[in-house]
Amino acid sequence: MKILRFTFAALLLVAAVPALAQNQDAPGPLDVFGETIDVRVVNVEVVVTDRDGNRVIGLGPEDFTLVVDGDEVPVEFFSEVVGGRAVEPEVAEGEEPPAGIPAAVPGESVGTSYLLFIDDYFSIAQDRNQVLLSIADDLGFLGPNDRMAVVAFDGRQVEMLTSWTDSQRVLTRVLSDAGARKASGLQRLSELRQHDRALFGARTARSFDSIQELPIEQRVFAQQVANKVERSVGGAVAALRGFARPPGRKVMLLLSGGWPFSVAGYATGNRTIIETGDVPTGDELYRPLVDAANLLGYTLYPVDVPGLSDASGVDVERGGQLVTGLRVEPEDQFEGLSSSVLNDRESNIEQSLRYVAEETGGEALINAGAVNPLSKVAQDTRSYYWLGFSPQRERNDRRHDVRVRVNRRGMRVRTRDTFLDLSRDAERTMAVESALLFGDPAAQGGLHIESGEAKKSGRRRIDVPVMLVIPVDFVTLLPQGDKWVAGLEMRVAALDEQDRRSEVPSVPIEFSFGEKPPSGQAIPYRTQLTLRDAEQVVVVSITDVGTGKSLTGRLEVSP
Repeated sequence: MKILRFTFAALLLVAAVPALAQNQDAPGPLDVFGETIDVRVVNVEVVVTDRDGNRVIGLGPEDFTLVVDGDEVPVEFFSEVVGGRAVEPEVAEGEEPPAGIPAAVPGESVGTSYLLFIDDYFSIAQDRNQVLLSIADDLGFLGPNDRMAVVAFDGRQVEMLTSWTDSQRVLTRVLSDAGARKASGLQRLSELRQHDRALFGARTARSFDSIQELPIEQRVFAQQVANKVERSVGGAVAALRGFARPPGRKVMLLLSGGWPFSVAGYATGNRTIIETGDVPTGDELYRPLVDAANLLGYTLYPVDVPGLSDASGVDVERGGQLVTGLRVEPEDQFEGLSSSVLNDRESNIEQSLRYVAEETGGEALINAGAVNPLSKVAQDTRSYYWLGFSPQRERNDRRHDVRVRVNRRGMRVRTRDTFLDLSRDAERTMAVESALLFGDPAAQGGLHIESGEAKKSGRRRIDVPVMLVIPVDFVTLLPQGDKWVAGLEMRVAALDEQDRRSEVPSVPIEFSFGEKPPSGQAIPYRTQLTLRDAEQVVVVSITDVGTGKSLTGRLEVSP
């Protein structure tokens, strides 16, 4: 679905329709979809250890060197957190203490906001439920100012199971409900088995050990896997954007059901395969997630959900409900598969977890490390240093390299290593894509959309007439001669029933009026979308050029 086509018919008269009620003050995780993200200060969380892996405390800003794109930059803000509490800095008599991170008040507890992302699209129910059970058992590790939000992704939409809460009772119930959700991991496993049977039916897996090119059969399967991974990664990005501004330190606990880093290697079971340009590489697949996390200041802790597989069943009783993790014994391994293929695929999945963790300053919780992940992450985020600096913003979508050094021998650091100088256009496009996957932004006071009957329009295409109801009070009106003029940008994204996503074109719109429209009215704007002939979800976003603010609406289209 490469292109969306538009036909425009803007009404130049103000309709006698009252403006929709806008609940501007109501808090909610989706309010970021109607706003821009302006990150003026980049905060870098730094973990320092000695040669034996022990945490090092008591360092000051003078002990750190911060390097951006090869150039040393000053540390403008500095705080140390030990045991979950901000430390009062020690300064010599007559000297001013360094400016601290606003979220870290000396002597007070520093809260952590844990965003739990549950991947139901790749996970097998029992494996997922074992992790959820261990998280429920470890809720007591949450500190006095900690909070958690829980979202789940089913392959098409991110569903918020709870917004930020510090109630263990609420979180216990939510985790129990999450365990009752449908998981599609067995379907992903069945797809892989079918591919293996077709691939290795007349030959053994060992015959592929020396392949240097990706055959057409594996290329098709690899692209299908890549599309599914991109969908899950997009869901995680949508979750980050939907919870962009919690207080305190920000952590995403990412329950991954088995995302391969190299989809070409996953298809062949051969990590040495040479990847072709038409199949995305691991960096291309996971870079959007890393960029979003680093932009918003989240540290990622991915959990290897398949790594907890065993032969036992598990029953989880929470909140008066019984959640049963059913262990479906897999078929006997296809006889053509060698142990090297199985090991390569397992390592391939673990590589994706290590990648997103290392790029954002977190740790990958793999195999035994995935047991009781909340307690491990809580412990890992109790003591660290916060360094802040104000980069010169150009908003050119350039990625900048960040390096932190400790000016003492034998010290090791763990931190994020990039930040993205996101352009306004890229940010608005990302917001529309996130809204496509994350519920109904209109429920948070968004753009009202009405659609007409879809009609055939050529081969496998339909035309859908739509009307956007744009509040006058949202639009910036400027006098121009004897007219009042307003400039807007419209972005549209679509996701059809076959899980194909459109590009997100940006279309300029201009209104002109002979008289200034009165407050409280609405502007009806009619246009026509040309889409694939399929069931689909469409998100439309309108951005006011004058203020940069956006309204977003969502509708479902049936042929």
